[in-house]
Amino acid sequence: MIDDATWMALALLEAKKGIGKTAPNPPVGAVIVKDNFLLGSGWHRKAGMPHAEREAIADASARHGAESLCGATAYVTLEPCSTQGRTPPCVQGLIDAGIARVVYACEDPNPAHAGRADSLLKGAGFLVEKGVLQVEAEKILRPFAKVQRTGSPWVMVKIAMSLDGRITRPESEGQWLTGEAARSDVQQLRSEVDAIMSSGETVRKDLPALTIRESALLEGREQPWRFVLSNHPETLPLEAPLFSDENRHRTLVRSGVLTEILREMASNFGVLSVMVEAGGQLVAELLKNDLVDECIIYLAPMITGGLPAVAGMSSPNLSLSEAEWSRFGDDVRLRALVHTNQSGK
Repeated sequence: MIDDATWMALALLEAKKGIGKTAPNPPVGAVIVKDNFLLGSGWHRKAGMPHAEREAIADASARHGAESLCGATAYVTLEPCSTQGRTPPCVQGLIDAGIARVVYACEDPNPAHAGRADSLLKGAGFLVEKGVLQVEAEKILRPFAKVQRTGSPWVMVKIAMSLDGRITRPESEGQWLTGEAARSDVQQLRSEVDAIMSSGETVRKDLPALTIRESALLEGREQPWRFVLSNHPETLPLEAPLFSDENRHRTLVRSGVLTEILREMASNFGVLSVMVEAGGQLVAELLKNDLVDECIIYLAPMITGGLPAVAGMSSPNLSLSEAEWSRFGDDVRLRALVHTNQSGK
């Protein structure tokens, strides 16, 4: 007999398809099961489009007929929504479909929805279970949950550095520290976020594009927003790709307080997650102000003596958790959550 966790794992795979595509909504997946048989599956593709539950219901109906849903179980990675937004509430969709049981992984962090689905579904005669693979689902939903909790997006800092903690090489040796495999992985990371943040100094020095350059990774989404932080915007090079390419309308220049800039990203542009690709000064400023949630560090097998990855932090007092190590050719990647002594995250 296949248990609830097995079916929820399939729903989580569906949810992962939406990472980087659904903002300001969360990535959610769902599967419909009856008599240990998968009737249909679906995931939320974009804000304004059907939610995962309705996608799964439509898939099951198309494959097996609407009558097949009667008495079935819906597995959803997030508590079904119960209020009318740009799309109808999913709770009503489940009721209308004739589904008998709903299993979801975690409660909706949106206070407008949190906990409401249980009473509505149970009142309609449903059996309801929650908390199945909750930890795994919450990992996918971290950016959405943080925005709901704090009004600020999930901040990831990406650093490529040498063994001595440097981010530059001598000019005669070329620009790149890491190899092609690691740089391709960065493209994957960019496809998972809604915005990329850099500094004016980095833009002036490197003229970066900060785009997703693999067409397959762009399917179903736009290029990330590109935020350039500079107190002297008049000195930024207009010939830089950020200001001259076909995506220049998605480049924004900001100055001021970091916390206010981050909150603007979420409130005005629907950003759930932002990746920082910048020099050591901006990274240090974010770390000192306890604004970094996650770090991704690519470690290249060389010693360069260049500029430091984190500048001006004599005793950062940071710790990492949930560390994941991966290898890309000769390079090693560390991905982990960031904590400071004063962190409330």
